[in-house]
Formats: sequence, structure tokens, C-alpha cells
Amino acid sequence: MTKVRWYMLALLFFATTINYLDRILFSVLIPVIRRDMHISDQDYGYINGAFQIAYTVGFLLMGKFIDRFGTKLGYAVSIIWWSIAAMCHAIATGVLSLSFWRGMLGLGEAGNFPAAIKSVAEWFPKKDRAFATGIFNAGTNVASMIGPPMFVWMAMHVGWRACFLITASLGFVWLIVWILSYRLPGGHPGVGHAELEYIHSDVAADSDEPPIGWGQALAYKQTWGFALAKFFTDPVWWFYLYWLPPYLYDVRKFDLKEIGWALPVVYLMADVGSVGGGWISGFLIRRGWPNGKARKMAMGICAACMPVAALAVLAGNPILAIALVCLATSAHQGWSANLFTTSSDVFPRNATASVVGIGGCLGGIGGFLFSAVIPGYVVTHFGYTPVFLSMGFFHLTALVILHVLMGDMKPLKLAPQPSSL
Repeated sequence: MTKVRWYMLALLFFATTINYLDRILFSVLIPVIRRDMHISDQDYGYINGAFQIAYTVGFLLMGKFIDRFGTKLGYAVSIIWWSIAAMCHAIATGVLSLSFWRGMLGLGEAGNFPAAIKSVAEWFPKKDRAFATGIFNAGTNVASMIGPPMFVWMAMHVGWRACFLITASLGFVWLIVWILSYRLPGGHPGVGHAELEYIHSDVAADSDEPPIGWGQALAYKQTWGFALAKFFTDPVWWFYLYWLPPYLYDVRKFDLKEIGWALPVVYLMADVGSVGGGWISGFLIRRGWPNGKARKMAMGICAACMPVAALAVLAGNPILAIALVCLATSAHQGWSANLFTTSSDVFPRNATASVVGIGGCLGGIGGFLFSAVIPGYVVTHFGYTPVFLSMGFFHLTALVILHVLMGDMKPLKLAPQPSSL
């Protein structure tokens, strides 16, 4: 049997890696950038808030765009946009211009996950989707693992502005490969008959399902279950992504080189969680568990780890603190691999990107509130402890909501509505 689907998954992995390299560069180098531009903690929160607002809006726009025009064009437009915006960070002169380019970056980067999830639904049967999602989602952690030491080295040798130009250029390299190679399975010359049959082995063909708009998707409680789960759990990831470097720098007194080794360890473990969380539900499905039960079991294991991990802020030993942060990022990524997959479990392929976009929008709103605006104020006036501890219970809350609204996660048959948005 041919293995073209794994090549396509590799493209998604590298796109996600580039996406996060462009995203985390600012937070990793903030100790240097804030000295150059005199950025306060509240300014840092506002700059991240600009990214979150644009990212939130971008999810809705990109999700709809990708469902309408397809994965190939949608992904290409997204990466061109965000790569140009990332490059333009190099010309920022202050908080206002930096906020603008962070916003433009967020608008473009919002297309990555709707496009990748839709592509996984196009190329993998349901029993493999959580594992495949875990693999491409591991790109977020690979970026967070290799990025910090690479960025620190580059900043020391060429300056922080050149770092944005170098990392952003990777997007255009990926774009060339994507345009030349991506096709749907049925139209790809390298896909054999056996592989095509395997891809469609456990799902009814839904290519004839009519496209739906946001209005119709929002009429289903399953959409709200997915979206509210994103609202409560995305902020936890954003918090660690944005605030862990300044926390280690200001509270734990790590220098830039120590941050450069600590962050790779944290995100290496997140990689383990991303792939492992997807593997757990796939393993259970292969043992005869229904999709919904297997997904919720894997997500429940991950959610139960989060209150323990939040105790990192109280740990006296910095090594123990890093270990608990590793648990948090690992558990969240295992949760995320399964949560993303629920959208393609429940909704047909031509609605997946729109539903992921709606969920990403609510996740962006949650991220704006709980990882940008509120932490900026709380950290300035009360320190990091209240924020860390509260983050420990977001996943458990989301799990209850998911169970109530998504139920058994059986596939939906959606009827078209003339008034679809």
C-alpha cells in the first residue's frame, strides 16, 4: 500500500512548526526586546492581546475561506500572510507598531489549524485522525523546543530584528513544496487503490454533503461543545506560551541562556503528550471503544493532570517547577490532539474548517481574556501565583461541558439552509 498520506502529514507538521517559530520568537526574546523598546508587563499583555484579537477574528474568516476554496489555496494564503507579517516585526519602532504587526501575524496564523484539521479529515480515516493530529500538532512543541536556543544564538550574533526575517523566510520555502505537491487523495497520482480504500475505510462518503455556514453550524449543540471547550482550555496554552519566559526570567531568575535550555525541555515533553494523547484514543478505538468514549477517556486523563501541574508556581526547587510545567504542557497537548479530532468525528469534511474556525474564535476570546489582558493586570499587581493556580481547573471545567453538549460524538447529517451565512 502506498504511503502518500504520511507525506502530506509531514507537510502539515512542518507548516505547524514554522507557524509556531514565527509565533514564539517574540516571547522568547522579550527580555532583549523590552530593554530596547522599554516595554512594561502591561504593555506586553496589550501586545499579546493584539495578537489574540486578530487571531480570534482570523479563525472565523480563515475557517470559512478554507471550507469554500479548499485546503490547498487556503493554507497557501494563510502562510503568505503570516510570513510577511512576521518579517515586518523587524521594522517595528515601539509598542504601537509592534502591536500592529502582532495583530497581522495573528490574522494570518489563524488559518493553520483549520487547514491542517481539514487536511487530516481528507487524508485519514477516523481511527487514525487523533494520532495524525497529534503528530502535526507536535510541530508546535518542536518549534518551542528548537526555537529558544536557536533564537538566543541568532539574537547574540545578528540581533533580534534579523531573527524575524530569518524565521519568516521558512514559510516561503514551505509554500513552494505545498503548491507543487498537495492534492486530494482521489486526484493524487501517487495514491494507490489500497491506500485510497484505507483512507475511506471507516467513514461514509460525505463529498456530496452541502456546504454549511456559521449560522447553521451554531445551531448544533455539538459546535458549542467544541467551541466552549476551546474557550476554557486554549488560554492555558497561551498563558504558558506567553508568560513562561518572563516568569522564568523575573521570578525564577533564569538568564537568557538558562531559558534557552529550559523551554526546549518543557516543549519536548509537550511533544510526548501531543502524540501520546492521540495514540491513547486511537488505541482504545482499535480495541472496540466507541469514538466518543475513547476521546473523552484520553481527554479526562489529560485534564486530571492539570491541577497537579499548576503547583509549579509553589515549588521551591526550580527543577521541580520545570518538571510540573512539563506535565502541564504535555497534558494540554494530549487534550488538544483529541479535542481537534472531535470536530471531524462529528461534522462532515466540508464543514470541519468552519467548525474549527468557530471553536478557534472562542478559544481566541478566552485567550485574549485569560492569557493576555487579565494576566497582564494580575501579574503586575499580585504576581504569578493566582494565575497559575486558576489555570489548573480550566480543563476539568471544559471536560464537563464537552460531555454535556457533545454527548456520544456520533457523526451528524447536516441539512442545507438557504439562509446560511
